[in-house]
Amino acid sequence: MHAVPLYQGKMTPFSKNKVSASLWITIVICFVSLCDGGKVLVVPLEGSHWVNMEVLVKALHGRGHNVDVIRTYNSWFVKENSTYYSSITIPNTKGMDEEFVGDMLNKVIDYERGKSNWLSAVWLYLDTIHVIYKSNEMMCQLLTNIFESEEILKTLKEKQYDLVLTDPVWGAGILLAHKLKLPMVYNVRWSATGEGHSDIAPSPLSYIPITGSRNTDKMNFFQRVKNVYFYFLMHILYTHFNMPQYQALCDKYFDPPVSFYELLQGADIWLMRVDFVFEFPRPTMPNIIYVGGFHCKPAKTLPRDLEVFMQSSGEHGVIIMSLGSFISVLPDDLTAEIAAAFATLPQKVIWRYTGKRPSTLGNNTLLVDWMPQNDLLGHPKTKVFIAHGGTNGLQEALYHGIPVIGIPLFFDQYDNLVRLQVRGGAKIVTLTTLDKYTLHTAIQEVISEPSYRLSMQRLSHLHRDTPVKPLDSALFWIEFVMRHKGAAHLRSESYKLPWYSYYSVDVAVTLLAVVLVITLSIFFTVKYLCVKCCSRKRKTE
Repeated sequence: MHAVPLYQGKMTPFSKNKVSASLWITIVICFVSLCDGGKVLVVPLEGSHWVNMEVLVKALHGRGHNVDVIRTYNSWFVKENSTYYSSITIPNTKGMDEEFVGDMLNKVIDYERGKSNWLSAVWLYLDTIHVIYKSNEMMCQLLTNIFESEEILKTLKEKQYDLVLTDPVWGAGILLAHKLKLPMVYNVRWSATGEGHSDIAPSPLSYIPITGSRNTDKMNFFQRVKNVYFYFLMHILYTHFNMPQYQALCDKYFDPPVSFYELLQGADIWLMRVDFVFEFPRPTMPNIIYVGGFHCKPAKTLPRDLEVFMQSSGEHGVIIMSLGSFISVLPDDLTAEIAAAFATLPQKVIWRYTGKRPSTLGNNTLLVDWMPQNDLLGHPKTKVFIAHGGTNGLQEALYHGIPVIGIPLFFDQYDNLVRLQVRGGAKIVTLTTLDKYTLHTAIQEVISEPSYRLSMQRLSHLHRDTPVKPLDSALFWIEFVMRHKGAAHLRSESYKLPWYSYYSVDVAVTLLAVVLVITLSIFFTVKYLCVKCCSRKRKTE
């Protein structure tokens, strides 16, 4: 097994100042360059999840590690050929594609804009279950193809990897790590069973909002009722549709039998893609490392054509709009409303959009197939970021201190935007209310009201004020697991307890039984003595 690059003496404390911390990191990185690299097997997710996983892959390659990436035959985002990783394409496997995501998006938009009947909410929930089920079914097929192929398994074992780096929204990396008997590191926000924290950290429903509830950490009675409702809704989804697929593979391919949920909970390190500038305060665990915004970096110089466009905005500035990795096309009537709102503004607009050119598009709006989003958000002319609420985009806006107008579409996007809105850095415009006038009003409010920019700048300063950069922290802990072949000393064993032991129900029942026995003993003893005394009195009379 190859040596792993990182200084193995005692870590210097970061208690003096950030200058000494940065100096220490620089010394370590210089030392690292002299060492051989480790071997990392990456099992990623598609879409925006791959965007931030790719940042880690590039950084690991830059530190001298050899990185292999598992991909499906028709992977949408993970390219077969790369200069910084080797791909392992699993034959006869299907992954997510544009059609798969686009169908779900159209149903959400129709529901939100009132084009469906009164049963649409039920059907939308069922469609969401179906989409999640099908995506996990694809991963189970990928795993089956790996486990059934002696050639693939032999190749993976001969590589002698040091660890598996995976995103636990899909369980493929979890089962593969167990099969290869390798330590495991998560690049995580969500898992196959919900929000990542809830798998290993205490998560009281009284102040931890469930995804989909649109609650904050300050809930009244009715909001807590709503929170409990969404908890059970999500619990049914994950326990009845997600986990059984992976458990079936565990039962088929692993001996002795193992619980998929215990394998999921047993990762050595959880690199959590948030921090407490963005996320609400909550209980945590020693092996959860917060690396929110690790993909963010200072803005670079823009291409000449974009720089000219930015400067042409004058004192009014520029608005940036992008709806993320998955979404580049919207219904014509919706884009017409958005374009009409932009056309009435004095600001210039750069809009990432690949669909049909809206008839209402104004001369102040530039449509692009792709944009250097991080660099645009860091430009001094940028005034507002219009986004769908994905974690990557919001953290880039937070890093650069740019206020956000959110147009949430599905999954966790509304809940992400709530976290910025409650801190004064964002305003939400739902698809239900979105039209030319509501969007125009929201833009004018966010630009003209200084509190939005001041709030985001304050959050940006808090986010950046750390002794170690998030990416450096992520790399340190990945290499820590390589060096020590795991991090079992940081991992709580609570997940191995049955529910009645975890909540001390057995202890409570035992104590209750003891109290009951003592109480009953005293009662019957007193009763017996009373009866005895009464019988003696009768005899004397």
